[in-house]
Amino acid sequence: MKRKKWLASLGITSILAASILTGCSGSEETSKDEGSKDGSKKVEVSLAGWGGNPTEEKLLKQTLSDFEAKHPNIDVKLEIITEQYMDVMKTRLIGGKGPDVFYLDAFEAPGLIETGVIEPLDEYVKKDFDVEDFEKPLLESFQVDGKTYGFPKDYSTLALFYNKKMLQDAGVEVPKTWDEFREAAKKLTKDKVYGYGVAPELARMFWLAQSKGGDVVKDGKANFATKEVEEAIKPIIDMHNVDKSAVEPKEVGVTWGGEIFGQQKAAMVIEGNWAIPYLKDTFPDVDYGTAEIPAVGDKKSTMAYTVAYVMNAASEKKEAAWELLSYLTGKEGMETWTSKGYALPTRKSVAEKLGYDKDELRGPLVAGAPYATVWAEGSNLPIIVNNFNNQFMSAFLGKTPLDKALKEAQKQANSEIESK
Repeated sequence: MKRKKWLASLGITSILAASILTGCSGSEETSKDEGSKDGSKKVEVSLAGWGGNPTEEKLLKQTLSDFEAKHPNIDVKLEIITEQYMDVMKTRLIGGKGPDVFYLDAFEAPGLIETGVIEPLDEYVKKDFDVEDFEKPLLESFQVDGKTYGFPKDYSTLALFYNKKMLQDAGVEVPKTWDEFREAAKKLTKDKVYGYGVAPELARMFWLAQSKGGDVVKDGKANFATKEVEEAIKPIIDMHNVDKSAVEPKEVGVTWGGEIFGQQKAAMVIEGNWAIPYLKDTFPDVDYGTAEIPAVGDKKSTMAYTVAYVMNAASEKKEAAWELLSYLTGKEGMETWTSKGYALPTRKSVAEKLGYDKDELRGPLVAGAPYATVWAEGSNLPIIVNNFNNQFMSAFLGKTPLDKALKEAQKQANSEIESK
């Protein structure tokens, strides 16, 4: 029943489109042979994902080349989907033309897993795969009812990025608590520079919203119109409207936190690993440091964003698909993929081997992985996010009281969920 509901939600247009899209899958191959051990026969396994920067694409191709060298009976057909990745994937999976292995973001995982199109992987796992090596919160985001549907290939948490010179000039220590952070932002706000460049959206504030004991999502429905959630996120509103120490990047003519920080229009931002290579390439003269996100009370919190490799349940080449998936998420493949620091390895042993746990900039990001809240909270999260963000922005800009905005957003979100 759930699968039928999901198919219907994509609409007739998507179903018709499935018949003309040219995705790769096991069902399209003329041979179902998994390949002989002596390499005399080959099987082609299709792999789909979205694009990255040139260095990431080179790393992926190198990893796949290494895999093929070690598995001469398997060829990998890589497809990069540059636009509307999930829409394309869902349409192809409906039409039976999905790839054998593909990327799946934790945010999208619950909804796709419940349709039955993702293969459970537990029966394929052997002891030498070392499941315990994965950071637990990241792995759990792809587990449902005791089954594992994907193994995370990389991730990023959030950390505090701070401008060393600005803090030094203002006589401000790196804040370790949220109260210290707010006071530091006040002192750092001067001469058209803001203390905090904030991203006022749930994807970046989920950890903060739940820091006072509230639940943003409960029993699959929006639950953020509570005193606990309101109290937790109200400081963001007050920093913008009362202290005047926080600003959204767009308010100063830039697009995101890395840019406002790089242009030195904000002394502090809370960003992920992706900001490190960006700052190195775009603003190499900015002297900055990173730290774990300031604790709310005595509790450390952060977000984690992760992507897994998953297997198409309809694949006709499951054994070969597992060989590929397990190599890509195994220690050797993951080390190659994450070797340049564009992505962080989800395996603790790989992070240690590459030195990221001790790295001056990436260390705080790695330190947050064991206690991170993963950006994945059930199949209704997309609906909840859209409604929260719309109303929260109204409160952030001072147009609507926060309590009223949260109540309106929750009401609308749950109405949409009930009508699914």
